[in-house]
Amino acid sequence: MTTLANIVVALIALLHVYILVLEMFLWDKPAGLRAFGQTQEAATASRVLAANQGLYNGFLAAGLFWGLWLGPDGTAVKVFFLGCVLVAGLFGAATASRKILFVQAIPALVGLGLVLAA
Repeated sequence: MTTLANIVVALIALLHVYILVLEMFLWDKPAGLRAFGQTQEAATASRVLAANQGLYNGFLAAGLFWGLWLGPDGTAVKVFFLGCVLVAGLFGAATASRKILFVQAIPALVGLGLVLAA
């Protein structure tokens, strides 16, 4: 169970690295426009805000990688950062897009369950 939990945590961390790249570097490029359903005008106007969001997603990824790096001693770190991802995903689903529930919140909840069961 521990191996599966760590795989899920790593996948969630990689997802947040991907979100970082989309928000910080590709927000107003074709890939970012497609991913977030933005017009060029809206993306250009919100580029700095999106980069800030991307940085926060990078911190979530870093925390999850840190928890993995700590090995068995990293359980509390993984639980904390998965909890942060879950809260961010629930807030995003309630305020921005229901899609965030499935992309961010549910995977975090699954990861949290696996980490706590390990």
